[in-house]
Amino acid sequence: MKYKELFNRLVQILSTPSKAWEEICQEEESGQVESSYVYPMITICGIALFVGLLFGNGVEEFDFQITLTKCCGLFISLFGGFFLSTYLIEGMEKRLLTDHPGNDKETIKKLVGYSMTVIFVLEIFAALFPSFFIIRWILQFYLIYIVWEGNKVLMQISEKQLLSYTLISSVIILASPVVINYVFNWLSQMAK
Repeated sequence: MKYKELFNRLVQILSTPSKAWEEICQEEESGQVESSYVYPMITICGIALFVGLLFGNGVEEFDFQITLTKCCGLFISLFGGFFLSTYLIEGMEKRLLTDHPGNDKETIKKLVGYSMTVIFVLEIFAALFPSFFIIRWILQFYLIYIVWEGNKVLMQISEKQLLSYTLISSVIILASPVVINYVFNWLSQMAK
C-alpha cells in the first residue's frame, strides 16, 4: 500500500467505517494488513513523537536518550498491542461465540489493525499537540463504533452477540497498547 492509499484508507475508516469495512472484506490480499497498514502507521506515530519531542512537546529539554526511549516505548506498545489484541480476540472468539463458525487469524488481524486507526491518529495528534490530552481520551470511544461496524461486516457476528463481542474487543484493542507501554516503562525504570 502506497502512502496515498494509506492516507485514503485512514480517512475512509474514520469517516465512513461501514463502507471501509465492506471494501476490506472484498480485498483478496491476505497477510498484508501488517506490512501495508499497521507497520507504516506505527512508523508515522514514532516519527510524530520524535518530532514532537524534538520541538519540546512534553519535555523541558531535549535529551536524545529520553527521546529514543519514549519512541521505543511507543513502537513496542503499538506493535505488541496489535499482536496481543489479535491473540486475545482470537481466543475470545473461540470461547464466546458458540454459534459462530469462527474467523481465520488474517480476518482478526484486519479487524484489529484497521480498528487501531483511531489509536494511531490519536498518538500522532498527542505527540504533536500534547496539551490536548483530554480530547484523546474522549475520542478513543470512537473506536467502539469502528469495531462495531467491523464486527458486523468483516467478522459477521450475529446480532445477539454483537454488543458484548464489540465491547470486549474494543477494550482489548484499547487496553493492550496501554498495558504493554506500562510494562515497558516499568522495565525501563528498573534498568536505571
